[in-house]
Amino acid sequence: MSIRYAFGGDEHIFVEIDEAMSLEAFFQTLSLSKAVRESRIAGVSEICPANASLQIRFDPDRIAPDDLLREIRALETAAKRAEPVLRTRIVDIPVFYGDPWTHETMMRFRERHQDPAATDLEYAARVNGFAGVEDFIAAHAGAPWFVSMVGFVAGLPFMYQMVERERQLQVPKYLRPRTDTPKLTIGHGGCFGCIYSVRGAGGYQMFGVTPMPIYDPQQQISYLREFMIFFNPGDIVRFRPIDRAGYDAACDDVAAGRFEPAIRPAVFSLDAFRADPIACNAALLEAGHDA
Repeated sequence: MSIRYAFGGDEHIFVEIDEAMSLEAFFQTLSLSKAVRESRIAGVSEICPANASLQIRFDPDRIAPDDLLREIRALETAAKRAEPVLRTRIVDIPVFYGDPWTHETMMRFRERHQDPAATDLEYAARVNGFAGVEDFIAAHAGAPWFVSMVGFVAGLPFMYQMVERERQLQVPKYLRPRTDTPKLTIGHGGCFGCIYSVRGAGGYQMFGVTPMPIYDPQQQISYLREFMIFFNPGDIVRFRPIDRAGYDAACDDVAAGRFEPAIRPAVFSLDAFRADPIACNAALLEAGHDA
């Protein structure tokens, strides 16, 4: 990978690790972000990692742009040599696939879709070569997902499924974006999954909803009191299908302040994943199942 640098105005440096998203690019992004953070370069105020890039904000009155660029370049080698092991957490996310709320929304916007006669799940199953929706859901929930970045809107996680590239689920975005998407919709566009943290516009295919809040600006939800945003880059997500009864019960727990997400610490090794993705994922999913 050849890293590319570009200045953004007077206060930002954009660092592109690779043009394509991959777990390798993701790990190098995290490694370089960590190296910059730990180096405590004078004038650096923010470091924002993304799928295969990062952006650094700095104060040009404290450090000249070219001087900062030299400092970052000096950290490249160490970041590339960093052991690709991540101490993280596995989060169990319950999902009500094919729910009535995203169904009602998609019906209002069918003229913006590639196949107005099919639901988003039906379309996704067909273009990915599955026999039907149930098989597609099994594939969607059957392998864990990396949170590769958080943003676009507050608290929204972008996720990359941890499978071989040829097994990546891929679905194009709507032909024209919707003006409405239910809060906590499980979305998918290209090879990326997401969870819509708030209600609003969107163009990703809609597969279902989760009852688990992931963003609380009032910080009244128990597990969001310390920080209003739930996800961090590097989190591992396990989607768990639930039915309407399970969804309603979880919503009742959220309203009563009883809901607590199932979280378990984990160690992910990129080398182990490369050697045997199926065995690596099985171990991670078992850990998530026991949480």
